[in-house]
Amino acid sequence: MRIPRPRSLAGQLFAMQVVLVAAVVAGCAAFAYVTDRAQAEETARRQATATATAVARSPSVAAAIRTSDPTALLQPYAESVRRATGVNFVTIMAPDGTRWSHPEPAEIGRTYLGHTERALRGETFSEKHLGVLGPSVRTITPVLDGTRVVGLVSAGITVERISQQVREQVTALLGMAGAALTIGGLGTYVINARLRRHTHGMNAGQLSRMHDYHEAALHAVREGLVMLDGQRRIALINDGARTLLGLGPEAVGTPVAELGLPPSLTGALLASEPRADELHLTADRVLVVSTRPVVGGERRGTVATLRDHTELQSLSGELDSERGFTEALRSQAHEAANRLHAVVSLIELGRVDEAVRFATAELELAQALTDRVVDAVAEPVLAALLLGKAAQANERGVELVLTDESRIDDGVIPAALPPRDLVTVLGNLIDNAVEAATGEPDARVTVTAATDGPSLLLRVADSGPGVAAADAEAVFERGWSTRGSGRGLGLALARQAVHRARGSIEVSEGPDGGAEFTVRLPLRTGTTGPQEDTT
Repeated sequence: MRIPRPRSLAGQLFAMQVVLVAAVVAGCAAFAYVTDRAQAEETARRQATATATAVARSPSVAAAIRTSDPTALLQPYAESVRRATGVNFVTIMAPDGTRWSHPEPAEIGRTYLGHTERALRGETFSEKHLGVLGPSVRTITPVLDGTRVVGLVSAGITVERISQQVREQVTALLGMAGAALTIGGLGTYVINARLRRHTHGMNAGQLSRMHDYHEAALHAVREGLVMLDGQRRIALINDGARTLLGLGPEAVGTPVAELGLPPSLTGALLASEPRADELHLTADRVLVVSTRPVVGGERRGTVATLRDHTELQSLSGELDSERGFTEALRSQAHEAANRLHAVVSLIELGRVDEAVRFATAELELAQALTDRVVDAVAEPVLAALLLGKAAQANERGVELVLTDESRIDDGVIPAALPPRDLVTVLGNLIDNAVEAATGEPDARVTVTAATDGPSLLLRVADSGPGVAAADAEAVFERGWSTRGSGRGLGLALARQAVHRARGSIEVSEGPDGGAEFTVRLPLRTGTTGPQEDTT
C-alpha cells in the first residue's frame, strides 16, 4: 500500500488559514446575529413605548373614555395610529382589562391578555407576552385623568415581525460573510502559492530535516563558506570562514566592504561575475577563493568558498627551491665534469703540477663558501638554504656574499619560529635580490643572518636598480613586479610570514645602490616586533 505523501508546508498553512478564516467569519456572523436580535427587540420596545405613551397622553383618548361608547371613537383612532407607527397592535382598554380597541374586532370587549398591575399603579413598563396575535414585545401605560387611572393603552410588535427583520439582516450578513470568506480564501491561496514556490513544495518535516543537515554540514566542513545577500552583506558564515578571515560572531549582517579585508579579496567577494580558484593573501594566510552569484529571477546574493592554501603555498615554495637546487647541482655536476676533463688532460700532457694547482684552487673556492656558511649559521635549514641559493645565484652570474657579522648559534631560534617560515622569508628575499641583480655589472647579493638582542636579523641587499620610494609599500603587495605579469608573489608571502611571526620588514636603499630588505623576528616568547611595515 502506497503511503500518501505528507502535505507541503504551504498546503498545511493554506488549510489552517482557510479553517481559521472560516471560524473567524462564522464567529463574527454569530455575534452579529445575537447582537442584531437584541438590538431589534430593543428597537421594538422603544417603538411600542413611544406609541403607547403618545396614545395615552392624547386628550382625545381621555375624552372618548368618558363617553358612553368609547369603542366607537377609540377603534378607528387606534387603527390609524397602528398603521401610521408600524406596530402590530394598539389596544385601549378599561382599568379592568376590557378591550375598547383591537386589530381583531372580534376581540373587542374581551379581557386583555397580559399584565396590568404596574400600569394600574401609574407606571409604564414593557414585557414580552403571548397574546392573541402571538408572542410580542409590548408596552403598557396608564391613561390618567388627573391622578386617576381611567384606562390603559398597550402597543406592541410581534416576535414574528422582529424575527423577520432579523432574518433579512442575517441574509445580508451571510452574503457579506460569504464574500469575506471568498476574498480571504483567495488571498490565502495567493500567499500560500508564493510560499509554495519559495519552499519548493516541501512539508514541515522536510524543511526541518534540511535545516538540521544544513547546520551540520555548515559546521562540519573545514573549508570556509560565506553567503552574501543582495546588499552585499554577510548573510551566513561558517566556522571555517571565520577562522580564515579572522572574523568574529558580529560579522553577520556587516557589509563586506566594512570587514577590513585586503582590497583584492574584497573585490573578489563583491564581483558580479563568478570567480574560480583565485589566489588571495590576507595578513596571515594564502586563500583560494571561488565565488558564484545566486540568481533566481533576480540577483539574490553570492556564495563564496575559501580554502586555506598557506601550507600548500609554503610547500610549493619549498618544491620550487628544491627544483632550483636540483638544477644548480645538475649544472655544477656538468661544470665539475668539465673541470675533471681539464685535470685529466693536463695529467695526460705531463703537466702534473699544473693539474694539481688547478684542482686545488677549484676545491678551495667551493669549500670556502661552504665553510663560511656552516661556521656562521648553525641552523641547518638556513645553512642549506644559503648554500643552495648561492649555487643558484652563481649559475645566473650573481655572487652571493655572507657578511662577516652573520652569526646564528645552534638552539637560538625558538620552536615558535617555524623553519618553514624562515625559508619563506629568506628564500623569497634572496630570489628577489638575485633576479634584481641579474644582468647588472658586478652583480652581487649580500646576506646578513644574525641575532640582534631579542630579535633575529635577516638582511638582503642587491646591486640591482633598487626600489623607488613611492613603491616602498606597494612592493609587498601581491602582483607587484617589474618583470611582467604573473609574478610578484614572493615578497607578499615573505611579509605574510613576517606578520605571522609578529615581526617587521622594511625596504631601503642598500650599500651597492640596490634595494635592501631588513627583517626582524622576535626570538623570545612574548616579544613582539612592529606589526606594520615601515619604509
